[in-house]
Amino acid sequence: MSANENSPWGRVDETGTVYVTDRGEERAVGQYPDGTPEEALAYFARKFTELEGQVRLLEQRAKAGAPAADIVKTVAALTAALDSPAAVGDLESLRTRVSALTGTVEKLTEEQKAEAAAALEVAVAARTQLVEQAEALAAKDPQSVQWKQASAQLDELFTAWKDQQQSGPRLPKKVGDDLWKRFRAARTTVESHRRAFFAGLDSEHKEARSRKQALVERATALSGQGAAGIPAYRRLLDEWKAAGRAGKKVDDALWEQFKAAGDALYSAKAEVDARENEEFAGNLTAKLALLDEAAPLLKATDRTAARNTLTAIQRRWDAIGKVPRDQVRTIEDRLRQIETAVKKLEEDYWQRNDPEKKARSQGLAAQLEEAIEGLEADLAAATAAKDTRRIAEVTEALEARRAWLAAVDR
Repeated sequence: MSANENSPWGRVDETGTVYVTDRGEERAVGQYPDGTPEEALAYFARKFTELEGQVRLLEQRAKAGAPAADIVKTVAALTAALDSPAAVGDLESLRTRVSALTGTVEKLTEEQKAEAAAALEVAVAARTQLVEQAEALAAKDPQSVQWKQASAQLDELFTAWKDQQQSGPRLPKKVGDDLWKRFRAARTTVESHRRAFFAGLDSEHKEARSRKQALVERATALSGQGAAGIPAYRRLLDEWKAAGRAGKKVDDALWEQFKAAGDALYSAKAEVDARENEEFAGNLTAKLALLDEAAPLLKATDRTAARNTLTAIQRRWDAIGKVPRDQVRTIEDRLRQIETAVKKLEEDYWQRNDPEKKARSQGLAAQLEEAIEGLEADLAAATAAKDTRRIAEVTEALEARRAWLAAVDR
């Protein structure tokens, strides 16, 4: 609908009162005294658009299978809202669309009833299956049961029961109560068998306690070795994990002693690390300064000058030595970024100087020979300096130039 004074659904009089033509009659829907007739109609046309949006959303929800009860409530609310709304537009068409949803709601109600019945049947079957699995566990000979697995399986069954109870359809009271009584009885039987079985494990607990007490003594004896004792402590930790259970309270108490012995070793290591970090702090400052010095290479355009500058910086970098351990990754990443930029500068140069194009126009062979001579000199310098990183880079570039030269010669 066009929002102007000639709208087929409404008009504005000289007082700013807006009228809508609805059910063959004209009625006032409000005033818009501070605007033009076009603005007044546009305002109430937007009210119509909002109503149409609600109708469209309801149609989409009904089509998507929203709960029928919700659709019925919304139909009633929209029917009331569309009786005499303060809006300008084809209101009767909206009423027709809302009315048409009545049949859709009836069909949706029947479909959802059928779906609910089917879902209930599935839920009863699923709950019954959980009961039968629990009863099968309860019927086993307690002496042949792997209790760790059986306990885990029973826990899974109980978790599945709670999940179905919370997220599944509500079962009829009698059916639900009967199934729960069976499940609870089976679960009680399994728990009773498990407690009786583990009542005979006292001797095993005593053996585990003895083993762990011995491990505590061995771990405590490592304290004089400081950080050097950590590898041996880790091996003791593996033995601890395999020593078995000695009962929760005993295990907790022994573990505190065992852990305290390990904490002392790791504390000694932390002190060593702290001293090293302090020792290497100056190296970090020097390398950070080098990175600042190398930063312009990120925007360099002269590949030869950039490579020479980077090579000199790399040599100084290696000569500085170690930095605090927690800073290694950070500064190495920054250096790699600069090295990558210089490498890309060289690669871009050679891409611009494609071998076949230069062979036709600039005498590529001579240029390649000159480049190879330069790279061979760079390789000799890198070898003398034992700069393995530079050796690898120059070797790669040298092999590429030689391959290009061979192609040109062919």
